[in-house]
Parts: sequence; C-alpha cells; structure tokens
Amino acid sequence: MVKVYLAGPLCTEENREFLEKLDKLCKEFEFETFLPHRDAGLFKDIKDVPEISKKDVEELHECDVLIGVLDGICVGAGTAWEIGYFQALGKKVIGLKTDRKVSESISDISAVIAGQVKIVESLEELSEELGKIKD
Repeated sequence: MVKVYLAGPLCTEENREFLEKLDKLCKEFEFETFLPHRDAGLFKDIKDVPEISKKDVEELHECDVLIGVLDGICVGAGTAWEIGYFQALGKKVIGLKTDRKVSESISDISAVIAGQVKIVESLEELSEELGKIKD
C-alpha cells in the first residue's frame, strides 16, 4: 500500500483544513496518509518539539510519496525541510502550488524546489499525478 506524507503549514485552521482535503483526496486512491497535526500533534509548547519532530522524521522514512503545499508568500520552513529530506531519501515529491502560477513564484518557492520537484498547480493536476502512482 502506498503511504503519503502531507506537508504544509499548520498554523491556522484553514491550513489544516486544506491538508485534510488533500488527505481525503489521497484516500480516494486508497492510499494511507500521514497528516502531521492529526498523527503527531500540534506544537503547543517547546517541550512538544522532540516528540513531534521524532514522529515526523520516522514517517518521512515510512512514507512513499510526499505532497508539499507550496502556497503563500514563501514555502514554510518545515515544509521546505521535509521536501529536502524526502528528496535526499530518493523518494517522490509532488509540490502543490494553487495560489499563483509557478512561473510567477520562483522567488517564493525557491529555484531548487522548482527545479527538482514535480509541481502541480491544481487539485485536478494532483489527482492526475496520484492516479499515475496508483497505476
């Protein structure tokens, strides 16, 4: 079974709801998912960091695919780190940039991410990529 790591900002309820929408999309393809705020918890205090980060890194090793949300003024620090780590493991990363075209956002997402990661610009394109993985 394919397991997908969903990486993206967790700071607001809207951020988390968007990741949950991606979770539902992945489940339509019968993929398992790791959703950080659901499965590792939310940061509430500095004492939470060791446990949360340990679980996140364990799951990066367990998962087969990472979907990284690239929306916003710049890629979140955690998301960028997770993408880089996953890439270093030699695993498939799909970037999702829905708020602006990638060609207009290189300074927001980094030339390295844009040059090394398959980036889709809509949920429909993401669904197509997930379908390729399913097949």
